[in-house]
Amino acid sequence: MSAPHDLSSLVKPLVDQIPLSARGFERHRVIGRLIPTLGEFTLLQMREVLEHYLALMSENNASDIDMGGLGCGGNVWYRIYGAKKPLDEHPNFSLDETNILFHSILTQDQRDFLLEHRNLDFSYTMPLPGGGVQRFRADMYFDMEHLGLNMRRINAEIRPFKSLNLHPEVAKALSLKYLKYGLSLVTGITGSGKSSTLDTIIDANNRSVDAHIVIIASPVEMVHEPKRCLVRHREVGRDTKSFKAGAIEALRQDPDIIMIGELRDPETIMTALEITDSGHKTFSTLHTASATESIDRIIGEVAPEEQDRVRNRLADVLTCVISQKLVPTIDGKRTMAKEILLNTPSIKAAIRNNNTSEIYQMLMEGAAVGMNTLEQDLKRLIDERVISVEEAYNYANNKKRMKDLIG
Repeated sequence: MSAPHDLSSLVKPLVDQIPLSARGFERHRVIGRLIPTLGEFTLLQMREVLEHYLALMSENNASDIDMGGLGCGGNVWYRIYGAKKPLDEHPNFSLDETNILFHSILTQDQRDFLLEHRNLDFSYTMPLPGGGVQRFRADMYFDMEHLGLNMRRINAEIRPFKSLNLHPEVAKALSLKYLKYGLSLVTGITGSGKSSTLDTIIDANNRSVDAHIVIIASPVEMVHEPKRCLVRHREVGRDTKSFKAGAIEALRQDPDIIMIGELRDPETIMTALEITDSGHKTFSTLHTASATESIDRIIGEVAPEEQDRVRNRLADVLTCVISQKLVPTIDGKRTMAKEILLNTPSIKAAIRNNNTSEIYQMLMEGAAVGMNTLEQDLKRLIDERVISVEEAYNYANNKKRMKDLIG
């Protein structure tokens, strides 16, 4: 199915106005100034070109789309069940065509931020034919002075909490109904489903307690409708200046739960610990592959002279860590394997005494309270004939332990 409009003919009037001397980032500044001259009708047609390829994502079960820049070679690329492949119809866009297309969907504030920082995180909403909308998380960046774009499709349906298959003790730790405070983390590499898991946890609280949830994200992905909870969504760069600012501001908004999209810098980490220490239930994500690595990462992000204080604070406020990976299944799809840590007295002591190397063994022996290592969960998936032994070994953090478990 071809795109509804010819992008080349739509952008030609603007391309003809760009001086030959305008190159590199100056060319993008000129494009930004000329975009309004295209007129609303042409801009709408250009948006329809982009949304044509976004609509194909659903048909192809794609999680991500990539366009623009030298790296795409003029093609549209999709990630389908973990594999990144170009679209069969090969649109063969020129660099100017995708540069102008991407500029056309930005506000002037977004364009200014992009040109200053060379990167822009934002959300994009597309209306659906039968009503409703499809939301995307987008990242626009430069590839050899040309714009590249990645957009991730946000699943409009939240998975049921039961689908996480959590032990009752873990479920209680994540629920405001049973525990009114504490820091819970969902960790994993990019594309491991952290946001989906966090949305499931937020939704479970939204359905079960009368409270106020503040979500601070960059960008906001899932928009939660208020059920039993009042839910505020604050997008970094649009509704608040930063994760740190949003978290501090949230304290003055009478929240019960604060969700910080990502602990991406020392300032945000310290702020998350402080707001949790003040008696709030806090959720966030980290780009780490295991529960132990998550603890070490938080402590290692701060200055050496601050690490003992942060270690003690983390030991006090940490509630739960879920570290997850999406593993290819035997039937060609993907399934979640997870490592779970609960901050038991033994783990609390290990964190406080800087003995995090002991935690792995505690996870292995913690089944009674719902803890397990990633390797134990991979072994479960092998036994259930969901994944192969080879994939379990490939995705294991501790290869030696995985080999021992497989036998």
